[in-house]
Amino acid sequence: MKKIRNIAGKALPLGFSDVDTDQIAPSDAMKFSKRTNMAGYLFKDWREDPDFVMNRPEYKDAIILLAGENFGCGSSREHAPWALLDYGFRAVIAPSFGDIFKNNCSKVGLVTIELEDPIVKQMIAIAEANPQTEFAIDIAEKTITCEGFQWHFHMDQFTQYKLLHGLNEIEITLLEQEAIQRYEAKRPSFLPRII
Repeated sequence: MKKIRNIAGKALPLGFSDVDTDQIAPSDAMKFSKRTNMAGYLFKDWREDPDFVMNRPEYKDAIILLAGENFGCGSSREHAPWALLDYGFRAVIAPSFGDIFKNNCSKVGLVTIELEDPIVKQMIAIAEANPQTEFAIDIAEKTITCEGFQWHFHMDQFTQYKLLHGLNEIEITLLEQEAIQRYEAKRPSFLPRII
């Protein structure tokens, strides 16, 4: 995972509520077990509609997705955050997320930010009025700025630490390898061991 402190760029105003992981990455994507080449599956069924917001050239290169409530609900497929990342999104802002989706995002470095519904709707209105507007996310300060507005968001310390240091759970555990080895060396031999 790469270190992430700041994300700045255009935002794509999706705004739909209850977008499940089957809509984000349809079952076609499930036949792949690698994170690469997933962009073509992102919202695949919806992108068949020429008027779908992702097909509009003014939102090309957007790196922040503005979504409605309960984004990423449904099944636990990791392919949904993989497809979002592979397409180029670095953050998703919504009033709420499916729990498993949010957890999967934090494991792969896709930033999820929860803000109150009226604030997300305000951001969507800004992005719709001027698609070139730049939104700036500061993970360390837990702020989003845009056109003179500044919003604060909550992020648990562990997720913030992982993002700022570019570490996943396994890498964080390995930082404590010496302490783990000392602990294991003291354990009685009849107890289970980590090999």
